[in-house]
Amino acid sequence: MSDTPTAPPPRASAAVPISAGLLTAIVGFASSFAVVLAGLQAVGATPEQAASGLIALSAGQGLLMIVLAWRSKLPLSFAWSTPGAALLVSTGMPHAGFAEAVGAFLVAAGLIVAAGLWRRFGQAVEAIPTSLASAMLAGVLLNLCLAPIEAIEAFPWQAAAIIVAWAVTLRFARLYAVLAAVAVAAVVIPLSTPLPEGIVETAWPVPVLVMPTFSLDSIIGISLPLFLVTMASQNIPGLAVLNANGYRPAASPLFVTTGAASAVTAFFGGHMLNLAAITAALCAGPDAHPDPKKRYIASLTAGGSYIVIALLAGIAAAFATASPPLLIQTVAGLALLASLAGAAASALSKPDEHVPAIVTFVTTASGLSILGIGAAFWGLLAGGAMLALLKLGKSA
Repeated sequence: MSDTPTAPPPRASAAVPISAGLLTAIVGFASSFAVVLAGLQAVGATPEQAASGLIALSAGQGLLMIVLAWRSKLPLSFAWSTPGAALLVSTGMPHAGFAEAVGAFLVAAGLIVAAGLWRRFGQAVEAIPTSLASAMLAGVLLNLCLAPIEAIEAFPWQAAAIIVAWAVTLRFARLYAVLAAVAVAAVVIPLSTPLPEGIVETAWPVPVLVMPTFSLDSIIGISLPLFLVTMASQNIPGLAVLNANGYRPAASPLFVTTGAASAVTAFFGGHMLNLAAITAALCAGPDAHPDPKKRYIASLTAGGSYIVIALLAGIAAAFATASPPLLIQTVAGLALLASLAGAAASALSKPDEHVPAIVTFVTTASGLSILGIGAAFWGLLAGGAMLALLKLGKSA
């Protein structure tokens, strides 16, 4: 028998979870801030209000990660609702402008809280067929995902440079593909579009308080779809990511907390905070740390990074606002292509629900507006009616 002692297992450097947290924040912000700005401006936000919303959301998710990850010692990750922002793009401005949209944000936040406090309500939301919820999301995302194609005609070489950078990076380093698109956009846009002088000096974070107004149309057309896409495409998948990595946090307190935080950020223009879905794996997965008990450090780091990013969010917003909207939407569309693909695949996963799902998709993507209520609501209603009709025919 050898006297050589068995070597201990390799220990991860303390820098590993810190680097994972930094990556989470950078990817989370850069990959979708353009979607958030486009969504807020589509529902009537001024450039200052849109910047304020981006700042509030960045700071809000950072604080949530720091407080909840520290208290629970779990790698909890939070984000703004990217699908929700895409929904706002397709919804358009309410009659009373951004103040009415903020009122809708508050109602949606209240629904998230209700889903956490009232279990039966949460179960009712979870009972919505996945095919229909996914089809609605796909319809919401479609228009933004068409932006890169439309930009090719309007801004040929600028759009082509952004798209090629995204595609090539996607081939070799998928995680950084959108970051590459953002970097190239930051270079080609100033080369072709003169930006205002002093854009950096005048873009420091300035929160703007927005007093809400409420209407039934905005509650039905914005609040309900925003609540549904956030639950279906962010909160529930976010819990699934945590569960897959061995963490079992109680869902109800998380919903209540994120709903309450969303209500606070709404007063400053933010639309919705929720559990992270895609970036959650960066903090909760084994790459963050071999020891599951130490992965919460990645969440703490990501939270602190988001607080720093919030101080710079005004600069990003000012640059995006001064740029051609179609080029900013090109970056947003590229960032959402993977989400569109996933939503479409999920919508068509059950052959007997293909037709209701397609009805939901085309109605949502059509931009239909009746009685001031947006297409996402009508899409879900039309698809649900078709599904009920088909099931009724089978049971008869």
